[in-house]
Amino acid sequence: MKLAGLLLAAVVLSVCDRPPMREADHSKHDHTQTNHGVMDHSKMESSPGAADAPHVLQFIDTMIAHHQGAVDMAQLVNTRTNRDEMKKLAQNIIDEQRREIADMQAWRKEWFGDAKPALNMDFPGMKTGMAGMDYVKLAGLKSNEFDVEFIKQMIPHHEGAIEMAKALNADDEKYADLRKMAEAVIKTQSAEIEQMRGWLGAWSATQK
Repeated sequence: MKLAGLLLAAVVLSVCDRPPMREADHSKHDHTQTNHGVMDHSKMESSPGAADAPHVLQFIDTMIAHHQGAVDMAQLVNTRTNRDEMKKLAQNIIDEQRREIADMQAWRKEWFGDAKPALNMDFPGMKTGMAGMDYVKLAGLKSNEFDVEFIKQMIPHHEGAIEMAKALNADDEKYADLRKMAEAVIKTQSAEIEQMRGWLGAWSATQK
């Protein structure tokens, strides 16, 4: 299996089991494992045969990878911002999306057993959410410059998640909890986008 395939499998199947990423160790990580944060998100590849997998499985595997990208970005915030509101937003993102990842992994196991990864980059919203992510650039910034860049990357990432959640087709009653989670993604991340847009207008002006 190609390196990309191994990486995608690790992200989907074991991302919740890893400890928080240590930025100083970037060059030492085995990229075939779970070091999702340092990969170029815009160059992620679909799992082999993902488009032929059940729609719900595609959604789960793709959203897990998408959520983990947001968590990795949010973990940078505490050491780079001077703003308490940014720290609060980041912690909310980490807490909410880690919980949703754990739920999706449990549902995946219950509904699909040991099915092969089905991360689909063509799932509606996935490319939108990942295209502008640049973890390396973020990691090199501090204070207001970091805050502005973080928001510029996180807004489209959230928009991608909302598009994905709206595209979910899971009418079977057994998927009721997944549908509720998708609704929560739409509500929560829409509110966070509105909040970030307000900050972006004010904070961008301070850099001019």
